[in-house]
Amino acid sequence: MADFPFEIVGFDLDGTLVDSNRDLGPAVNHALTTVGRPLISQDATRNLIGGGARRMLERAFELTGGELPEDEFESAYGELLVHYEAHIADHTVPYPGCLDALDDLARRGCKLAVITNKIEVYSRKLLDALGMTDRFEVILGGDTLGPGRAKPAPDMIDTAILICGGGRFAMVGDSTFDVKAARNARVPVVALSFGYNDLPAAELGADAVIDRYEDLVSALERL
Repeated sequence: MADFPFEIVGFDLDGTLVDSNRDLGPAVNHALTTVGRPLISQDATRNLIGGGARRMLERAFELTGGELPEDEFESAYGELLVHYEAHIADHTVPYPGCLDALDDLARRGCKLAVITNKIEVYSRKLLDALGMTDRFEVILGGDTLGPGRAKPAPDMIDTAILICGGGRFAMVGDSTFDVKAARNARVPVVALSFGYNDLPAAELGADAVIDRYEDLVSALERL
């Protein structure tokens, strides 16, 4: 629809489009068991997500006894990735209302992008498994553009806008990584209160906060 204020809407993946802690949590715990660390509850692993798998595992080790020597960490990190890839969509699902919201935006002429700090190959594999890949014009992972260019840097947003042919862009996410990336790229951002918030949603600094996907389109219309 010609009067919709945005030509492009970008989405974070974990904790925004999908509830992936259902499979990330078991992968973290698998990695912890390989070095004799205690398991973490599902509720606790939810709070570790953000900034990519490596940072997630670093937080897990901080929580269960402190840092590991580099070689042991790299071995455990490899175990996490192997386990996660093998079980990437066993239990992960899109959030309620997510697919309908994406369809509504597409009907309004929006191009959709995934902008995630998750490794690109795993992002694509997950979206493929959930049948969501074709909804997006571009999928950018934390490693796509190289070191130092993942969120909160603005580069991924700038690149998505370029690939999509330009136009007004809005970001949708659940964490400070998403909000800071949007601020650095000078674009508006909507935060989801039901994601993997690393601060209370009202304190993330987003332009709007929503409690359900059914409110996304109207929130974007008000920006």
